[in-house]
Amino acid sequence: MSKTPLLDRVHVPADMRRLSIDQLKQLADELRQETISAVSVTGGHLGAGLGVVELTVALHHVFNTPDDKLVWDVGHQCYPHKILTGRRNHIRTLRQPGGLSGFTKRAESEYDPFGAAHASTSISAAAGFAAARDLKGEDRNVIAVIGDGSLTGGMAYEAMNNVGASDKRLIVILNDNEMSISPPVGALSNYLTRLFTGKTFMSIRDVGKRVSKRFGKTFDDAVTRAVEHTRGYITNGTLFEELGFIHIGPVDGHNLDYLVPILENVKAIQDGPVLIHVITQKGKGYKPAETAPDNYHGVARFDVATGQQVKPAANAPSYTKIFANSLIKEARKDDRIVGVTAAMPTGTGLDAFGKEFPHRMFDVGIAEQHAVTFAAGMAADGIKPFVAIYSTFLQRGYDQIVHDVALQKLPVRFALDRAGHVGPDGPTHCGAFDIAYLSCLPNMVVMAPSDEGELVHMVATAAAYDDGPIAFRFPRADGVGVELPQDGIALEIGKGRMIREGGRVAILSYGTRLQECLKAADELELRGFPTSVADARFAKPLDLDLLRRLARNHAVLITVEEGSAGGFGAHVLQALAALGLLDNGLKVRTLTLPDLFQDHGTVDALYRDAGLDADGIVSAVVNIPGVASVKSRQLKR
Repeated sequence: MSKTPLLDRVHVPADMRRLSIDQLKQLADELRQETISAVSVTGGHLGAGLGVVELTVALHHVFNTPDDKLVWDVGHQCYPHKILTGRRNHIRTLRQPGGLSGFTKRAESEYDPFGAAHASTSISAAAGFAAARDLKGEDRNVIAVIGDGSLTGGMAYEAMNNVGASDKRLIVILNDNEMSISPPVGALSNYLTRLFTGKTFMSIRDVGKRVSKRFGKTFDDAVTRAVEHTRGYITNGTLFEELGFIHIGPVDGHNLDYLVPILENVKAIQDGPVLIHVITQKGKGYKPAETAPDNYHGVARFDVATGQQVKPAANAPSYTKIFANSLIKEARKDDRIVGVTAAMPTGTGLDAFGKEFPHRMFDVGIAEQHAVTFAAGMAADGIKPFVAIYSTFLQRGYDQIVHDVALQKLPVRFALDRAGHVGPDGPTHCGAFDIAYLSCLPNMVVMAPSDEGELVHMVATAAAYDDGPIAFRFPRADGVGVELPQDGIALEIGKGRMIREGGRVAILSYGTRLQECLKAADELELRGFPTSVADARFAKPLDLDLLRRLARNHAVLITVEEGSAGGFGAHVLQALAALGLLDNGLKVRTLTLPDLFQDHGTVDALYRDAGLDADGIVSAVVNIPGVASVKSRQLKR
């Protein structure tokens, strides 16, 4: 006889709090299948969510969410959480325009008390909730769920150090699946492995004595019974205990017979922080994800039966792949070139670099601050480090860029992947600000290729440049299909190029919007506005000769960039003003991303909404007051 489905009866966590352990197991099975089904339709993060199904069920069964605060780290494992918290009917809108976010989001649900998409933040945020609770005299539990990969980020230790010293009542769940996106690196990973496999645990008799003193006989009995099913202990003298936490584990994170009584007893603790070390399997319950957890961390739409992902055919190699191949070519010529990344070797393409040069590839974990200063140290001793980090993640290492790199004029090369919009990953991963936050720094050279051929040259330019830090940005996208040069040629620093000459309107493009600028120029010419197009190549230093040429020979100048206000266009305006080129009536408009966090959607739609497609550029020109006179008036300068 088939079981009556339980997931249909669970609309919010309160509906599952009277379920038995056996019913919770059934619910977990149904939740896992629902997660697989939903992600097969929408694409998104799969493996991490499948790994925490039982943990999610246990947490919502034991704790009184949303009054109890449940804070997820990163949030890419939160799809089962969303299904259980009133969003099941919308789960197939994940990462779609107007649909659910792929991460936790405060505006989306009261069950998401804190938005997250960058790693290592959960313990700090949970500590804030615990402090607020105590200040208000309230009585609620606060739980942070953090992955082992996120523990490679220093912010997690800053939080644990603070929490341990303050003795706040706080529960931290360490979800140890031996993976973040790629396998974890460093001493911490080795330490956790030793905890799980070694003989550093107390005997169950000693465990019983110790926990019964602290928590009472009920907890002792629960642990004793649970050990029959899994290996769970109270550890002695661990790093976490030295930081002030009661450390419980490792615990089998897929065994509800164990998880539920442990959580129920920990819930009753009224003093001090507790860390529960939970062992899970990324991709649990779906064979393709179990066997290739890195490939199923983030997926396109896929066929559930076969696991085959549905990916559109690429018209050209991706910018990421072209960067990696170009860096490999440069590294073959110069053995001082090394690659540095922060837990993203696959995402940045440095996995390919590492295969050819395993001793020249450094993955430092989710530790962008360390990555930057680590590279600075190498640069100070004659090595040529290329630091490949997503634009949005490099923000986390900004002080190090300023103080440890730019101030000392050290030749660290920054390769910023995922520049501009990233589509379904939304505002947390959008690389909107790097043009502004890098171009304002003394000694920094800032470049952006307009196509994949230009990227090849910019990798060569960075490799050849030794006079200080240099950065280049490129999008999460396939190239436009230009023929790639056999070898990169170092560009002259601070020199752009004219692409098309004509008329009194000029468009100055920075980055990969150049193709849209050319389309806009075609449309403007049809409307009677012959248009020049230039590729700036550099946001810093600016090509002042090119700016003079554009300003003196045109009545209208439009700058276009895939970044926030305060970036390339702002620097162009300042330079034009300083050169006195605004004094004769030159009409300038700077087109940037809007001054807001655009929600997730398709990349094309997001740029259209921002006015950075061909139609938006045309509209910016024709809506300038008095622009019609440009068609006929002779320009005198």
